[in-house]
Amino acid sequence: MIAKLTGRLDETGEDWAVIDVNGVGYLVFCSARTLSTLGSVGDTVRVFTQMQVSENDMRLLGFAAGEERDWFRLLTGVQGVGSKVALAILSALSTGELREACSRVDAASVARANGVGPKLAGRIVNELKDKAGAMPGLSGGVGGVAVAAPVGGASADAVSALENLGFKPGVAAQAVARALDELGEDADEGELIRVALKKAAG
Repeated sequence: MIAKLTGRLDETGEDWAVIDVNGVGYLVFCSARTLSTLGSVGDTVRVFTQMQVSENDMRLLGFAAGEERDWFRLLTGVQGVGSKVALAILSALSTGELREACSRVDAASVARANGVGPKLAGRIVNELKDKAGAMPGLSGGVGGVAVAAPVGGASADAVSALENLGFKPGVAAQAVARALDELGEDADEGELIRVALKKAAG
């Protein structure tokens, strides 16, 4: 899985950017918020990524921050929310605003996003209201402490491994972050998963 891209911003569009990494141009679909942080063509940029594969399409999604990617994963787990709708929501609301909206079951705030009607907004906040408090973001987080999801390399793979075992994205991110604190930045994926599993289970 491609977890992160660092390269030169080659071109941008309404909801995408092309990032040149050592001569290879990656087409990355992004929210308006992420696009606004990338800077100008020619600048060196970094995005955290998520690959989506379906029967008819394969696309790479890019995010300015790890918490935005975690929210994207959570949103696309809701029936009726595809990548375009999830990016529209993340364009309209910051991760902190989205957490607050879900916690308060505030469907009207989510319905501000393009393509999100009241019925879908209601389904989103109702399904995510119990998960929002555990999600990393710009404010809040687990126990009132902001938790940024580890991204890139072994840490990103460890988060994905815990998610595949059934842990929520926010719980997986927090557990791996705590494992990194204990083991250090040079820990390999196997060590991270082993310690993070203990943290998550505890």
